[in-house]
Amino acid sequence: MPAPVPELWNYIPEEILIQIFYYLSLRDRYTVSQVCRQWATAVSSSSVWHFTEISCDSEDEEGMLQSLLQFLSQIKHLKIVFDQSKEVNRKNVARILDVLAKQNHKLQQLCIVCHGENPYFYSGQDILQSIRNICDTENQIDLQHIDFRQMPFTLDGELVELLATANPNLHSLFINNRTLVCNVAPDTIRKVLRACPKLSALGVYYASLSDDVFQELLKPERAAFTHLDIFCERLDKYIPVISEELWAAVSEKHPQLCVDLEFDHTVPACKIPLILKLNIPVSTLQLNTYNYMVNQIRFVTQSYSSTLKKLTLQTTSSEDLNSSLVDLARQCRNLVEIHCYCVVSQEVVEAFLTHCPALKRYTLKVTRERHPWKAVTVQ
Repeated sequence: MPAPVPELWNYIPEEILIQIFYYLSLRDRYTVSQVCRQWATAVSSSSVWHFTEISCDSEDEEGMLQSLLQFLSQIKHLKIVFDQSKEVNRKNVARILDVLAKQNHKLQQLCIVCHGENPYFYSGQDILQSIRNICDTENQIDLQHIDFRQMPFTLDGELVELLATANPNLHSLFINNRTLVCNVAPDTIRKVLRACPKLSALGVYYASLSDDVFQELLKPERAAFTHLDIFCERLDKYIPVISEELWAAVSEKHPQLCVDLEFDHTVPACKIPLILKLNIPVSTLQLNTYNYMVNQIRFVTQSYSSTLKKLTLQTTSSEDLNSSLVDLARQCRNLVEIHCYCVVSQEVVEAFLTHCPALKRYTLKVTRERHPWKAVTVQ
């Protein structure tokens, strides 16, 4: 007779268990640690914890989070996901970050993701202070990747500069988190680039860019710069635009550069053509403006046909829009995704399917449907 399943598990080598436990969620790792001594030993291996996602979304996670604290020093890539509408979740996240600040940790990557409604008058100061504590600590830290794009708390120049000076080996820094106010001045970004010579990917507000920032990117000793993720919002109507000449110079200096541009609905329509420049190597473009976009689409077709990979449009239906989208499909053959959140003609759908061989996902509706519209995956 075959041996009972529990006995079969006893013969699995520890290195195999480690590989299995590596793919488990934090909750499942906690569960397997309670099964037996062999599993508890395997799940305690540093290899299991190198990539860890912590979810702080319910009040019954106290025991699980308590057991996690002993493994924090082994984590290299940490992603924290939490519902900031609940005070207990916010306290748990601050607690995790504060414990990290007190340990000799190996952390190289930090990503914080919030979801849920932000409480009235809550600005995330407890979380931001815990992040400061990590940088202020006397323990050696060496963060190489920081992603705060989905952490909706207003960042100031002092904190951003602290992140850079405390982590001079930063390779990527994303702080374009779509808050109502941008408190990071261009001079702060210039200091970040100076403090982090290896920085190759940067996510910022357009208001945080300037001619001086671009001059920093043009310095001969500057390492290859590959990704610039820019969020444009209402305050950009007061900001001087980056010139065509500077974009051309940066693109020539960094030929691998890809630029992602997102326009918020608060950007005045008259400002969009001023920000969009011929020599920007645009890879992803989101025009969430709900304005008449035909002229902008035609400009995109003429200017970014060789670089554009993803396009998102929030606009209004018209025959001119259909015509401009058909032309874009014929010219932008490297498109991987197209999402247009208004009704288009069947001809538009067929044009993208016919002329864009790399297309993987699209949202193109020929009749009105109830929102949210779901994207179609190309088989």
